[in-house]
Amino acid sequence: MKVVNGVKVSLEYEGRFEDGTVFDESKEGFPLEFVVGSGQVIAGFDAAVVDMDEGSEKEFEIEPKDGYGDINEELKKEIPKSSLPQDKEPEVGMTLVMNAPNGQKIPAKISEVTPENVIIDLNHPLAGKKLIFKIKIVKTEQAGPVSSEDGKEDALEEKSDIEDVSPKEKENENKDEGKTN
Repeated sequence: MKVVNGVKVSLEYEGRFEDGTVFDESKEGFPLEFVVGSGQVIAGFDAAVVDMDEGSEKEFEIEPKDGYGDINEELKKEIPKSSLPQDKEPEVGMTLVMNAPNGQKIPAKISEVTPENVIIDLNHPLAGKKLIFKIKIVKTEQAGPVSSEDGKEDALEEKSDIEDVSPKEKENENKDEGKTN
């Protein structure tokens, strides 16, 4: 079956940066599944699979505008150190998790530390980066109805709780950051 909007695809993938560093890949036996054209994955990824056939392979690049967007300076916020967990001294590069009012967890990376405040960056970790994917379509099938939850709220407009990310959670979060859905 040729891949068109509305078709459910299962595919194996590897995502890497221009320098060759792999940032994400599907695990053997656990392909990525999504309905083409439903908005479940980034726009560039969605568009790249159209017109492929089951069993076909492809390598393609996604520019930031079709991926996670360019770096948005407005998503860098200054917050008082007193609002951070007090058990660790904040450091540049440390990842925190902000809890949005809707319960969504948003990773925030500390980009600057001053005596009284920290600057956190809420841009997606892959924002501003060109992404290179190698994929293989392993299965195609007609999809049933797809429900999509928008769920996107500006967590910065309302007070959010902040928590530290333990090293194990950070490791798992880093693996999830490159997910295309």
